Amino acid sequence: MNIQGKVFVVTGGGNGIGRELVLLLKAKGAKVAAVDIDEVALKETVKLAGGTKDISTHVVNITDRAAVEKLPAAIIKTHGAVDGLINNAGIIQKFIKVNDLEYKDIDRVININLYGVIYMTKAFLPHLLKRPEAHIANVSSMGGFLPVPGQTIYGASKAAVKLFTEGLHSELLPTNVGVTVIFPGAIGTNIAAHSGVVMEGMSASNSTIKMTPPTIAAKKIVEGIEKKKYRVRIGSDSVMMDRLCRLMPERAAKIIYSQMRSILPD
Repeated sequence: MNIQGKVFVVTGGGNGIGRELVLLLKAKGAKVAAVDIDEVALKETVKLAGGTKDISTHVVNITDRAAVEKLPAAIIKTHGAVDGLINNAGIIQKFIKVNDLEYKDIDRVININLYGVIYMTKAFLPHLLKRPEAHIANVSSMGGFLPVPGQTIYGASKAAVKLFTEGLHSELLPTNVGVTVIFPGAIGTNIAAHSGVVMEGMSASNSTIKMTPPTIAAKKIVEGIEKKKYRVRIGSDSVMMDRLCRLMPERAAKIIYSQMRSILPD
């Protein structure tokens, strides 16, 4: 898919990978509608992009289906069309076991990570099907194919995104709409803070885990769209654990457990 001149919608455009996607897409000649619940963060993204030329911002809670359903008309009114959708927005859960996780926290993770993707896809797909060439990219996670203790609900939501995206790909094979599922490993963003999760002594800046910079993650995602890839793995950790999960799934799960148990409450 040729990015130049296309109109892309990016959720989570105020921070992290989403912000880098907005900046990269604009640099490649696209028009971008950046969607986020954080208006201040969106303004910072626009500032980093050098102003509002070819960028529109939309403060929307993607778990609000009624609000999401109004988005296509607003974006098409501004940019004239929609050619691409990148469902990037997502949060993690508190690093605690399912037994100790409150239902309100479970609902929040599933609503943002899964229903937000479904709502956005349902809202924009009819418009994408009318375009000569279009694409949907959904961000799952390495945690969508690999169990991470303390992130079980997050992983379940991202595994659902994986299968939703793969099913969508199959349904859209006869159409002009390409579909890509993204599997980031550890990315150098402060997703914990943006998720409202307090991690004592841990952040993207001081973690001992090797992390992929969000600029590289954005580049991989855009390349995947350009090449119409079925799946994109981001980071050596995602590539390695994907292979190990296929060969020795229980062994892979134990490796992650041994790495995570020190921060998991008893």
